[in-house]
Amino acid sequence: MEQMTFFERDNAAPLAARLRPQTLDEIVGQEHLIGSGKILRRLIESDNITSMIFWGPPGVGKTTLARVIARCTKAEFIDFSAVTSGIKEIRAVMQQAEENRRFGGRTIVFVDEIHRFNKAQQDAFLPFVEKGSIILIGATTENPSFEVNGALLSRCRVFVLQSLTTENIVALLRRAITDRRGFGDLDIDIEDEMLEAIAVFSNGDARAALSTLEMVILNGDTDDSSITVTKETLEQCTSKKSLLYDKNGEEHYNLISALHKSMRNSDPDAAVYWLARMLEAGEDPLYVARRVTRFASEDVGLADPRALEIAVAAYQACHFIGMPECSVHLTEAVVYMSLAPKSNSLYMAYESAKKDALSQIADPVPEVIRNAPTKLMKDLGYGNGYQYAHDTEDKLTDMQCLPDSLLDRRYYRPTDQGVETRFKDRLAQIDRWKKQHKK
Repeated sequence: MEQMTFFERDNAAPLAARLRPQTLDEIVGQEHLIGSGKILRRLIESDNITSMIFWGPPGVGKTTLARVIARCTKAEFIDFSAVTSGIKEIRAVMQQAEENRRFGGRTIVFVDEIHRFNKAQQDAFLPFVEKGSIILIGATTENPSFEVNGALLSRCRVFVLQSLTTENIVALLRRAITDRRGFGDLDIDIEDEMLEAIAVFSNGDARAALSTLEMVILNGDTDDSSITVTKETLEQCTSKKSLLYDKNGEEHYNLISALHKSMRNSDPDAAVYWLARMLEAGEDPLYVARRVTRFASEDVGLADPRALEIAVAAYQACHFIGMPECSVHLTEAVVYMSLAPKSNSLYMAYESAKKDALSQIADPVPEVIRNAPTKLMKDLGYGNGYQYAHDTEDKLTDMQCLPDSLLDRRYYRPTDQGVETRFKDRLAQIDRWKKQHKK
């Protein structure tokens, strides 16, 4: 357990630690939470913090926000690590917090990586959060819906932090070069293109970007007055070929486009090649896995419903073990997508429905399928005539579910590819039944 260590400064500390923002205005990104007038900013500035969970990928500012709160609050602030603390440490902190409450004080407990706590450890916080002995702030890279106990989660507000953009990271790197907490006392010569490359390679992780910048500067060419960072230095420090990504990130998108279109064209060899190009250039495997997951529904869809299962399994495998081991899982997914039968009927269905939804956005829901949880709604006719399909012999009804203006509109048009032929036959069977039973 470590208390109130946020304000200690060590000039020998890593760049990411030295440059950690001290105020909300120094934080890059997360404008949706801490921009002018946004709710989290108002809570922090008014010192009116409630229990909350910060959820987001690594290096986006979860711990930084906690440390800014530590500087702003009049409450006692306790920094608590889920990695090094157990039930014994939790109970000691809770006892201290209870003493503070009795004397009218507030205690904010920040738990980094709260998802690492098991159920019993999380339950140890619950009674103290319930009676207000502590204000809990948790930080997690995992979905709190699955990793935080429901009872505890229901008493916390979840704030979702987003990955930093390339522009956010570049701005941070430039500050590191000019700020005296960083390298502001030195004359650093580094091209904008290299800052862009570092930002792209960091994949939205500020800590990773600053660590890379520190490494390339410390290994730069030094003369009497300046430090020059060359492309060769950058490549050596990252073990990647920075030429694969240009300053605008165009080649990044060219490569993912090449992968996507190779899979769509059922060319597994080309797909695996472009996959290797991306991974060996330092691309985040989770980004690739997300794109493959999108492909599974956009380009394969119901022609092979297992494609989505394979893609999601590959994403989970990448999350569990990371590079370089997960490269084989992505290869499995990419080859599967390439060889699977292709159908874009789900993509076309949604795009067509989206167009109508935007143009007919004021169309009311048919009364027959409206929810009627209150007597007034029932009296107004909500749900009148609703037919429960499970009560019928064929599990089908002739009930109208689309608005009148879109009656008989067809969005999903199945193809003859793969398993989708079965869905096409089933849809034709449903259509025939509805025509025969139409009132």
